[in-house]
Amino acid sequence: MSDELPPTRRLRITVSYDGTNYHGWQAQPGLPTIQGSIETALTEIEGCVVRVEGSGRTDAGVHALGQVAAFTLTNPIPAENLRKALNRLLPRDIRVTDAAGPEQGVAADFHPRFQAKAKTYEYRIWRADVCPPFERLYVKHHPFPLNEARMAELAPVLVGDHDFRAFAAADEKYHGPVSMVRTIYSSVCERRGEVFVYRVRGSGFLKHMVRNIVGVLIEVGKGNFGREEIEARLTPGCGIAPGPSAPARGLFLVSVEY
Repeated sequence: MSDELPPTRRLRITVSYDGTNYHGWQAQPGLPTIQGSIETALTEIEGCVVRVEGSGRTDAGVHALGQVAAFTLTNPIPAENLRKALNRLLPRDIRVTDAAGPEQGVAADFHPRFQAKAKTYEYRIWRADVCPPFERLYVKHHPFPLNEARMAELAPVLVGDHDFRAFAAADEKYHGPVSMVRTIYSSVCERRGEVFVYRVRGSGFLKHMVRNIVGVLIEVGKGNFGREEIEARLTPGCGIAPGPSAPARGLFLVSVEY
């Protein structure tokens, strides 16, 4: 009888989910999470505990169109069959839209967070007087006056390498000599029918960073903030407390690039 362990394979999946009923991405004991749900399904497929690594942690109530995750299996199931099996086992508000393994070029050392080159997020604001009940979980409803042109004009101020400490929620991982500098490649606002959308692409994002950016841009739209207030928040050591923060339900992780 051979003592050799079965060979392992690194697999990558792209996941779309409605974050409404979950306490975010990261697995937490006794709480429903996206990572926990995927690990439970994979453990059933593999027959033993499987750990899943994601490209980042989305907060409670945040949604994803293209979250990326990876894990290692000994089960030889083809990637496409794995996608189907996962979708049979997962709750209906979590769907695996793509799966790939070594046959599709996934390296044995692939890590979805450490190897990510850029991420794109989108925040959606419903501008009409009445928010349809089917949209309410996926937008911030703001039917009040906003200078959308001014918001679109100042959104690009965030582009470049900046210290985003004043846009980050408090977190133990930010204590000590931790760099809060991130690179923003694009920062734009646009109208799509009744929805005003903020779309940002960057090298990485701090906790609540996009939601705090949106909160500041809304203050710009109200006439309370201008360029000076944005630039002040990008000044290292400014000491300005983060906020105001837009609610989680309007935020989507659109895609991750490698």
